[in-house]
Amino acid sequence: MKPMTEKHLAVLRRHMVEVIEIQTDLASEELGKAALDERVLAAMRRVPRHLFVPAAVAPFAYEDMPLPIGFDKTLSQPFIVALMTDLLAPQPHESVLEVGTGLGYQAAILAELAGQIWSVEIIEEFASHAEALLQRLGTSNVGIRIGDGSRGWPERAPFDKILVTAAAEEPPPALLEQLKPMGRLVLPVGSEEQLLTVIDKDSAGQLEARQLIPVRFSQLEAV
Repeated sequence: MKPMTEKHLAVLRRHMVEVIEIQTDLASEELGKAALDERVLAAMRRVPRHLFVPAAVAPFAYEDMPLPIGFDKTLSQPFIVALMTDLLAPQPHESVLEVGTGLGYQAAILAELAGQIWSVEIIEEFASHAEALLQRLGTSNVGIRIGDGSRGWPERAPFDKILVTAAAEEPPPALLEQLKPMGRLVLPVGSEEQLLTVIDKDSAGQLEARQLIPVRFSQLEAV
């Protein structure tokens, strides 16, 4: 059988986004919206998800399912990636912190939407792979470092937005501190039972949290 061309892969990405749109509509009551931002969906159509997973699972890259990436970690299903990105609402002028780079897919999506992405990854092999791949794809607005994501990236703080791709029992205090006034943090909160949570910081530094749908993420690791 011939290998798939970019034309074939673009069709699969469009289909993936159509499924995301169906999932969003089905969850509209819980989400409070029936559609995601078209900017987010356009980014999902552009970024080649099949490059951000191991070759063995690349044929399943455009299915709406999480995929194993090694070290007992997974890449979230496309619907969850799109939803978390939509909730974060990154803007072209903003600086965004991502906690949990993995192999770089979420960072690549964010890089399409925000001005500068700073991403922290605790697993050295993931960080080096993601950095090389993003560079090969010509993504120039993502900086990656190896470290404990729960401590954020103080040297690059404060951030307009923060996205955490691992679950924490409580929002890490360092991340709340590094969030700008009028900023937003999106993360899964909980251990056995997790809820996707949006935390907004007002101009006075006060925090307001709202919880949305149940999710399942690996736990945020610390060193």
